[in-house]
Amino acid sequence: MSALESNTDAWPDEGVNIPIDAVDVRVTGAAHPFHQEEVERAQENWQREITANPHLFDGRMVLLRALRIADGRLRGEGHVVPYSTFLWWRKTRAKSAFHLFAMPAILSSDGALILVRMGGHTANPGRVYSPSGSLEPEDIVDGGCDIDGNIRREAMEETGIDLSLATVEPGYHLLHMGRAVTLIRVYRYPEKAAALVARVAEHIAADPEPEIDEAIAVFGPDPVAHNYPPFVPPILDWLFRREKPL
Repeated sequence: MSALESNTDAWPDEGVNIPIDAVDVRVTGAAHPFHQEEVERAQENWQREITANPHLFDGRMVLLRALRIADGRLRGEGHVVPYSTFLWWRKTRAKSAFHLFAMPAILSSDGALILVRMGGHTANPGRVYSPSGSLEPEDIVDGGCDIDGNIRREAMEETGIDLSLATVEPGYHLLHMGRAVTLIRVYRYPEKAAALVARVAEHIAADPEPEIDEAIAVFGPDPVAHNYPPFVPPILDWLFRREKPL
């Protein structure tokens, strides 16, 4: 079988929402080309990272080599790499790789998007975005990535919110920035924002090693309301324009 070829040069501009009907991300057992070429520099960077933050763990995750959109379907080919390789790639943004991660847009009945503030011991301290995490080996099923399973697992681990109890919209929405590709799926809850935030607070209090500091109910697209990473304001703008047309 021939290797998948990317067509990202033909995608809409960065930060533009792209509707996606289905996702098929396959994982090969071979080493990622970026990892092979950069493993020594990645390890040197890792020593600097753990000196600054000893809580980091060099686990395993999926780093993409190729991505392609055709006929409403996103196809990808990835490799399992050490987290240290990803952190080095995140600094270099080398064109031999993409970081694909999925996140839920958790919407309350009173029109809020539920986001979380990451803990100070994480790789993104203080940043505010949806509960999410990179694709990991446990998300690989029959050679492919279980995107929905990853979304549910990360939301449950970080917040205690069970996405299987929500009403989920069909399909996904994608945006890309700096070779980081975010997949969003919309989940609607009958509870109001205050109840969802309180549920997350209870989960944090019971978790001996919580990843997040708090949940935040966001009711509008103000891009500077919180410490958002660059990919979040375009999501807020798209989502709130859709939910509350101007």
